[in-house]
Amino acid sequence: MKPYYEEDNIQIYCGDCLSILPSFAEKSVDLVLTDPPYGINVIGGSGSIGGSGYVEVKKYQPVINDDIKIDLTPLFKTSKNQIIFGGNYFSLPVSKGWIVWDKKCKNNWFDNFSDGELAWTSFNKPLRIYRHLNMGALKQGRHITRTHPTQKPLELMMWIIDNYSEQNDLILDPFLGSGTTLVACKELGRKGIGIEISKEYCDIAIKRLKNTQKDMFL
Repeated sequence: MKPYYEEDNIQIYCGDCLSILPSFAEKSVDLVLTDPPYGINVIGGSGSIGGSGYVEVKKYQPVINDDIKIDLTPLFKTSKNQIIFGGNYFSLPVSKGWIVWDKKCKNNWFDNFSDGELAWTSFNKPLRIYRHLNMGALKQGRHITRTHPTQKPLELMMWIIDNYSEQNDLILDPFLGSGTTLVACKELGRKGIGIEISKEYCDIAIKRLKNTQKDMFL
């Protein structure tokens, strides 16, 4: 399958990852780093994700609820290691190497939102906590304007890639969204492949990549 977009060491495929992943050789990817759709009522009756300001897309995403579940098996067949956000929503093997993203960075801040997010990992490492404020209008870091409802901070994805992969590794994000994983790959000099079913989000990811420079000191 021809990439929708390609530059040095970076490729984007526009399509359903469950159809594209079988074309990848077994264990050809060093690390899958991804944030699959999960949770209830992520997609509303209008067929759009999130609120105003996000790209409107069709009801293509399998959402975990009483009727639909995502099959992550192709991700494991394709890759040597995996880091999966929302891992607590899936039936995954026991792991001691969870990553906790503390997105409030403050105790006794009680509201209707979770204090953070969990990422399951296949690594035999101690649990790690990464603290990075990202609650509503309170955000820190670069690229804080979101173009996707579940967009992760660039600093978070760079920290994960820097600590859980090597310089020449190939990173795959089969639920690419607005492309943060590939932006982090480019800045850190990693090889990256992204798969995204929405053409609109593919175009957003491409625009972000074109505005990203590799760290000259790598």
